[in-house]
Amino acid sequence: MTAAPLVEGLLVALLAAQAAGDMPSVAPGQLEGRPPPGEASPLQARVDAAPAGATVEVGPGTYDGDLVIDRPLRLAGRGRPLLRGSGKGSVVRIRAAGVTVEGLDVDGRGGGDLGRDSSGIHVSAPGAVVRDNRIANALFGVYLREAPGARVEGNVVRGIRGKDPGEKGSGIHVWNTDGFTLVGNDIADCRDGLYIQSSPHGTIRGNSVRDLRYAIHFMYSDDNVFEDNLFERSDAGGVLMYSRRLVFRRNRFLHNRGFASVGLLLKACDDSLAEDNLLADNARGVFLEGSYRNLLRRNVVAESDTALVVYDSCGENRIEGNAFIANLTSLTLVGRRTDTVLDGNYWSDNDEPDLDGDGVSDRPFVLGSLFDHLRGNLTAADLLAQSLAAAALGVAERAFPVLAPAEVADRRPLARPPPLPAVPRPSPRPRRPDPFGLAGSLAALAAGGALLAGARPRRPAEAA
Repeated sequence: MTAAPLVEGLLVALLAAQAAGDMPSVAPGQLEGRPPPGEASPLQARVDAAPAGATVEVGPGTYDGDLVIDRPLRLAGRGRPLLRGSGKGSVVRIRAAGVTVEGLDVDGRGGGDLGRDSSGIHVSAPGAVVRDNRIANALFGVYLREAPGARVEGNVVRGIRGKDPGEKGSGIHVWNTDGFTLVGNDIADCRDGLYIQSSPHGTIRGNSVRDLRYAIHFMYSDDNVFEDNLFERSDAGGVLMYSRRLVFRRNRFLHNRGFASVGLLLKACDDSLAEDNLLADNARGVFLEGSYRNLLRRNVVAESDTALVVYDSCGENRIEGNAFIANLTSLTLVGRRTDTVLDGNYWSDNDEPDLDGDGVSDRPFVLGSLFDHLRGNLTAADLLAQSLAAAALGVAERAFPVLAPAEVADRRPLARPPPLPAVPRPSPRPRRPDPFGLAGSLAALAAGGALLAGARPRRPAEAA
């Protein structure tokens, strides 16, 4: 086995081991009940006295202790009141159908127990709405446990600073919940941003998730729709496993880099659709392993070390109408065969002509080259990936092939980038000044100025 398949194999093994290791820790623990009197919020008496369907308004101030809501009502903050938990368990515990919690700041005090799913807001009842809250210092931000029809919207979740990822939970954790909706949430500094397990028929739209282990981690959950989300600057943008009929539209997977990093990974996921997404500046753009009958179309995969990783355990996948731009390697095929169909994509490194002007290159574009083979066996070759030597080696290999790898080709490669108007633009990324790059730029400017000064015509007095 060459080094490239070995690295990809290690990646899959690592992700699978992490997922398997997660299973016991994310299985729900014993459901938290009422806190003892010494840990209860002063709001508990007001909630207990409110009739079903009432609105309990909470004014500005700080309310210490944990709160159980066991009747249908609306708990509404006015002026951003702070509910500061006991540090022993979940701050707000929803145990009745039809509860709304909104407009609150919630502080978990950095305490609780992962084994009991201690959360800022913990929901275990149908039809809950958790909206416009700011949750910090809790092991889990919002936890949906068997909470069908729950809606989590417009919340800001920040995890516990200073803890390792394995010592904290997810920003929003969904378990065994049918028909959930996650819309417009902002999540950072947790273990995983969105963790979805055994939860079908969900909608995940317009969320911003960044600076975590996995932005979205997904297992055993069918028929979910992801639209207009931002998943960035994490170990992996999306790790999706053992699920069917997923739909991804207009999402951004950006700047996900590291040894086990990938923009979008599908492992044992079938019959899914990914269209009009932007995957840029990831270690690997799209990773397919053990997955069947998926369609990837009209996506942009750009500036990744490897645009596509495809295992020979995949089957009947189609990749069509996409734009692959400025990637170091177009494809890593792990194994000796694939029936994945690549058709009508644009490849920025395709130099085949379009003499008849129909917008399609006159010959198929074969993915992979002798230089890609060398990169798989010699990591230092990455330093030369964009060099003239690498290009010359590719031309020589096409003229005089000396290797016989499994050939993967786009039979009708586009000669020009397709318009793809539905693909979202990259998010603005603040750039820090690079002292070495700045010094190099100043040196180059100085050298250029000296050359120009030496080359300018001399005046007569100077000539004398």
